[in-house]
Amino acid sequence: MDKEKYCSGCGVKLQDENVLQEGYTANLDHDLCQRCFRIKNYGDYQVVVKSNEEYLTVLKSIGQTKNLVLYITDLLNMEKDLTEIRNLIPNKMILVLNKRDVLPKSVKDEKLIQYFESMDIPFEKIVVISTKKNQNIDDLLKQIKIYQTSSEVYVVGHTNAGKSSLINKLLRNYSTNTQELTMSPLPTTTLNTVRIAINDYLTLIDTPGLVDAHSMTNYLDPVMVAKVCPKKEIKPKTYQLKPGQSLLIDELARIDYVEGERNSFTVFVSNELKVKRISSKNNALKDLEKRTYEMKYEEDLVINGLGFIKVVNKGTVDLYLNHNVESFVRKSLI
Repeated sequence: MDKEKYCSGCGVKLQDENVLQEGYTANLDHDLCQRCFRIKNYGDYQVVVKSNEEYLTVLKSIGQTKNLVLYITDLLNMEKDLTEIRNLIPNKMILVLNKRDVLPKSVKDEKLIQYFESMDIPFEKIVVISTKKNQNIDDLLKQIKIYQTSSEVYVVGHTNAGKSSLINKLLRNYSTNTQELTMSPLPTTTLNTVRIAINDYLTLIDTPGLVDAHSMTNYLDPVMVAKVCPKKEIKPKTYQLKPGQSLLIDELARIDYVEGERNSFTVFVSNELKVKRISSKNNALKDLEKRTYEMKYEEDLVINGLGFIKVVNKGTVDLYLNHNVESFVRKSLI
């Protein structure tokens, strides 16, 4: 019986019998499934719908080991509850704050670390990195060496947090291994666990990302997803609003300032998105679901998968948004 073979890009079991099933390849001698081959060479993304139950089972199994875990999160689109994965996995864990390059350079790494330390979640260490700019990757590797309990280290996080990008960066920086994980701005690119040997003392195990069903990226076409995901440092746009004025973020969201003193709204979204101030009498995007928030001093209004709006003073705002997309308020990150 032939030995089972798995795709080196996404971890799925390879098969040559059904072109409609995941893992299909026309040639079992190849290392990539057809899906990963097309993503890598043509940018042709095929959506694969997987339930979070499958992923949660994978994450819970990590808890049966004593291995170190790297929890990767996206600084622009940090999930609402960082304790979800932390509570699933009792192992030693390093929180890796990725995509530092999209936040303004004026924001100090120390301030970001202090923000997350104030949450009082038990991480061994918090490291700020940018895989794109190769920032602090050496420090992350140093922290891995300090806290790892064996050669195996798991990499976990939500979809599109940058897990595969980080592993590929570590491969290029510190390994002679030519394996490369499949990367895409869309969810469910990694379908199974993938083992990647960096060197004799470190093997990273990439895991499928937890799918956030309430992220805006799930409800956009691939062209718009590429527009929403920042490719370079965000240039925040600040608007002074008084009640009766509104902001449109492209065709994706509307924020009405309903009540309060003159207020400052700073928008942190991709530079490719158009932000426009309008009168609240304008009916643009009012067909979207309305949510009302009572903002306190120095709070962010977060739109999952899009970015966030920093509001300086207290006041009442109405947010118009796709009813499937999550929004919430938190203490200002910046």
